[in-house]
Amino acid sequence: MSGFPVTAPARTDPPGIDPDERHSYETWLDYHRATLLTKCSGLDGEQLARRAVPPSTLSLLGLVRHMTDVERGWFRRVVDGEDVPALHRTDDDPDADLNDGVPERAAQDVAAFEAEVAVAREVAARHGLDDVGRHRHHGMVDLRWVYVHMIEEYARHNGHADLLRECIDGATGD
Repeated sequence: MSGFPVTAPARTDPPGIDPDERHSYETWLDYHRATLLTKCSGLDGEQLARRAVPPSTLSLLGLVRHMTDVERGWFRRVVDGEDVPALHRTDDDPDADLNDGVPERAAQDVAAFEAEVAVAREVAARHGLDDVGRHRHHGMVDLRWVYVHMIEEYARHNGHADLLRECIDGATGD
């Protein structure tokens, strides 16, 4: 793990002109992954688990846990066809990823996120953009669609992370 409290990773702006479609998707996705960890940087477990915008139960730690399961689901289950369970959500509680973060496990949850991102990169590297997998709700999707969906998913949740972080300690920024 990069350290705890969370250490902000280096973020590289995606190029404005990128003739390589796949590189464009990869750099945008990595930018958004790094943005989520940047929003968590310097906070301790208690701050990460704080539900800072009542009545919402959302926390930065919940977002990290959610994106861990999202990475795992889209890349390992859909793209690679691997039969792996979610790490945090359950059939009985599909929102456990968002709601069940505890300060004492924050370091482990961040490490699990970083590990799942590494696996997702490995899975994507083994597949072409036109490779197809099946999702239970969206049907057949190619890797290109997964990249775009993941960028959208992070962008939406990074907006939540902006608000949560500002409510925790006033920090704002990209």
